[in-house]
Amino acid sequence: MTLTSRSLSKGSSKNENPVWITGAEALMDSLKIHGVKLIFGYPGGAILPIYDAVHKAEQEGWLKHYMVRHEQGGSHAADGYARSTGEVGVCFGTSGPGATNLVTGIATAQMDSVPLVVVTGQVPRPAIGTDAFQETDIFGITLPIVKHSWVIRDPSDIAKVVSEAFFIASSGRPGPVLIDIPKDVGQEFFNYQRVLPGEIIPKGFKRNGDINDCDIKKAIKLIEESERPLLYVGGGAISSGAHDEIKTLANNYQIAVTTTLMGKGAFDEKDDLSVGMLGMHGTAYANFAVTECDLLIAIGARFDDRVTGKLDTFAPKAKVIHIDIDPAEVNKNRRVDVAIVSDVLKAVRKINEKFIKNKFAFQTKNWLEKIDFWKNKHPLYVPPKEGEIYPQEVLLKVRELIPEAYVTTDVGQHQMWAAQYLRNSPRKWISSAGLGTMGFGLPAAIGVKAAFPNSDVICIAGDASVLMNIQELGTLSQYGLGIKLIIINNRWQGMVRQWQESFYNERYSSSDMSCGEPDFEKLAESFGIKGYLISDRKQLMNEFQQALDYDGPALINILVRRGENCYPMVPPGKSNAQMVGYVNCED
Repeated sequence: MTLTSRSLSKGSSKNENPVWITGAEALMDSLKIHGVKLIFGYPGGAILPIYDAVHKAEQEGWLKHYMVRHEQGGSHAADGYARSTGEVGVCFGTSGPGATNLVTGIATAQMDSVPLVVVTGQVPRPAIGTDAFQETDIFGITLPIVKHSWVIRDPSDIAKVVSEAFFIASSGRPGPVLIDIPKDVGQEFFNYQRVLPGEIIPKGFKRNGDINDCDIKKAIKLIEESERPLLYVGGGAISSGAHDEIKTLANNYQIAVTTTLMGKGAFDEKDDLSVGMLGMHGTAYANFAVTECDLLIAIGARFDDRVTGKLDTFAPKAKVIHIDIDPAEVNKNRRVDVAIVSDVLKAVRKINEKFIKNKFAFQTKNWLEKIDFWKNKHPLYVPPKEGEIYPQEVLLKVRELIPEAYVTTDVGQHQMWAAQYLRNSPRKWISSAGLGTMGFGLPAAIGVKAAFPNSDVICIAGDASVLMNIQELGTLSQYGLGIKLIIINNRWQGMVRQWQESFYNERYSSSDMSCGEPDFEKLAESFGIKGYLISDRKQLMNEFQQALDYDGPALINILVRRGENCYPMVPPGKSNAQMVGYVNCED
């Protein structure tokens, strides 16, 4: 009798008798033993054997597959799942255009260090290299944007490859990996033996060594000698779950904390020591603090250009301690005085363990008072409550009405306003930072809501960005995902328009979205989703809460002041201290 995946007992491993199953069934069983319960994808010809195995897995009850409306949506949904849970996200796509549609999502995950396992179908082995129908070399196409990739030529390799894929995606600095499976490999029967998680260490994998106590001592010495220290916290702190240790470090030494766009949530922005986000659209007081500090402690951050501005003017008076798990990031953009190559959580914990209460005189008092002076003198802009709705007040209303929601964003002005005004807990801020991918927010919210069906999930989108993956409203409708899609609608490609105003003499080339913009409420309703239009302040005060409370998916289209710019802003080629548009309470 032919055995199927149903013949596999829960505890079977490679040491027990193998069973006779297809490559596709072996893939699904390998994913199951690696804890996969949710997959996002879109079927097609070359991946049909795998989707047949998906159908069986769903019938068995251990898997939920979300069919997105575009493969890019699937990759972003898996990304949102991974960022919000800390687990590896999984997405499927077929060969050819299905695989190439995944590329933007893979690159998004790679830039932001998000663990994904991407599975693509491929033409049958004999057809590879013949320019067969829907054939592309997705292995070659994605080489620069994955941590590792495989083309499965033998179904007996599947279990080993899946084990390696999850290990590589989630270890060290996380990132995406890709497994390309020819159609006939998925159809072929073979004697399958399970490979359990962590059972195989990939060849050539090198673990980070123990933390050098000498480096920890050097770092502590610099901290204790500093009078104007600043913690600069990035996405690595989120990946390692180091937020509690960072809070302890900041409190022990009374150090102000600034975060990157990726680091939002790593430190409580309501804390007196927080100075919010730094960089191109960071708070004025964060940018002044980084310019004047005498010690910069970079934790899981990579000195990105949107943070540093003109690099040789970034933290010009500071010595630098850099803690990062990836040795390639150390001294890449900024020379440092002390480098600690380690998991952020372990390194910060070691520093905290060596803290001796009362030994450290809190010489940061004057520095913190100066930062408080900057906070009071240069606060974030509070818009007037008159005339048109200002986009900033929408975000302030979101912060007031739904403070504990998971928040995803698209990319543009609305993203920066959300980063400035919202205050998020760890893993509740999900935004495309490094690649800046328009259309990311809605499908990412699908991944978050799939992971946390009983939690509030909102997507902050722009009217231009949301159109990039608007088809995913169909996914919301099909699965009844109660996401609230909030469109900050200024009828522009807002950030493009702002740059054209500021640097291109107001030549607004191809950035006006008002002509051809859909009726978003009717569009939502055509998908079976509740649509709301908010066009005046009275509605914002009264109907917004009603829309957020709606039991089901909803699109909330908020018309805002068209010409509003996102400030503060560091112009290209300028230092962080040369911001424009920031509030000065003495003016």
